[in-house]
Amino acid sequence: MSDVLCVGHASWDIVMAVAHQPLADEKLLADAMQLCGGGPAANAAVCVARLGGRAAFCGYLGRDLFGEAHLRELLDAGVDISAVQRGCHPTPVSQILAKPDGLRSVVNYKGDTRQLSADAVDPLPKAQVILFDGHEPQLSQAICQQAKNHGSQTVLDAGSLHKGTALLAGQVDYLVASARFASQYCATDDMQQALRQLSGLCSHVVITQGAAGLLWAAGGEQGRLPPFRIEAVDSTGAGDAFHGAFALGLVRAMVWPDLLRYASAAGALTCTRLGARPALPQRAALEQLLTEQPTNTWQYEEHA
Repeated sequence: MSDVLCVGHASWDIVMAVAHQPLADEKLLADAMQLCGGGPAANAAVCVARLGGRAAFCGYLGRDLFGEAHLRELLDAGVDISAVQRGCHPTPVSQILAKPDGLRSVVNYKGDTRQLSADAVDPLPKAQVILFDGHEPQLSQAICQQAKNHGSQTVLDAGSLHKGTALLAGQVDYLVASARFASQYCATDDMQQALRQLSGLCSHVVITQGAAGLLWAAGGEQGRLPPFRIEAVDSTGAGDAFHGAFALGLVRAMVWPDLLRYASAAGALTCTRLGARPALPQRAALEQLLTEQPTNTWQYEEHA
């Protein structure tokens, strides 16, 4: 049995570091380039493995150059690939431009690759925690229903509002949303209001806000956690690392404040290097950051 099964999107990432966002009809020279596997669920699985957990990935990879390269990366990372589905449709590709302020722009290509059906994977790998990124809505909803029968905990990585995240937001045990999703779903830029609204959907809610830290609501309480202090290079993959570490923290039965700090530290470390997959943290580096910036970073709790 795996500790964490990550269900959703896998892509091949082409990452380039650029001095600024290209203007219309402008040509730029990249300062650096990386080619590597990507995708929220696939990255989260690799993060779990790097942090010492047993990870499995369930999603699609084409029988093309990108799919073969990504499959080798997952195997090399120690991720269980028994639930990976292969086919003749292309592996999704992402072109990522990373800028000096640590922010990035992303262009995705999926071609005619279709979403997996609800019965695409049988049998499923067993896991204590199942993490969804919403990019395989039919399959994810079926797995989420099975998880309830098997006693597995479920987590949604709600990075943006689309069919899959909207469908799963009220079905999982833990809703971990970006500020972008919260704003889109709740039709407000007031994150406190969004937190209250999302708390009506799910018993445990986290809203990540990048450099502004995070907000949370659980068990009738709510609060915030400020960010770790790091030198940001590229924020690509920070959310993927957060979600992977969060799911693994649930497996390890971490208490709520420690769980949020653990996940936040994983996301912060990912911002210190170019690219997502190469920057996902190792266990020793994560433990060092938690030690260097101790528990007094936790600010407060208040009644919701």
